[in-house]
Amino acid sequence: MLKEFKEFAMKGNLVDIAVGFVMGAAFNKVVASFTGGIVSPLIGLLFNANFNDLKYILQEGTMNEAGEKVGEVAVLYGEFLTNVIDFIIVAFVMFMIVKGVNSMKKKEEEAPAEPAGPTQEELLMEIRDALKK
Repeated sequence: MLKEFKEFAMKGNLVDIAVGFVMGAAFNKVVASFTGGIVSPLIGLLFNANFNDLKYILQEGTMNEAGEKVGEVAVLYGEFLTNVIDFIIVAFVMFMIVKGVNSMKKKEEEAPAEPAGPTQEELLMEIRDALKK
């Protein structure tokens, strides 16, 4: 069983998937910092607020003795939109990578095959025809 697991784990596809997963996780952090540090502030300029803090308040909260707002019920649509932007960027980049890999695979498949030489029957027919002359 250990031998079978080792063969399974060392297959090229599984290693490729693992590398892709790690790279995707790292890329997701880059995209999150891009949207949080660059895109969100630019969109926040339009709303004159921090984009991630945008919310629709359903029920107002009250201030307690410590000065904290309690009991507020709100829809946090700014954070949701930030995550949607993250997803769209990651999905687009992954699409472009898959598209590039597929086009490289097509080029490999389209490589012209070596011209096949005459078959044994064709050679025998040529010899026969040459002997007839």
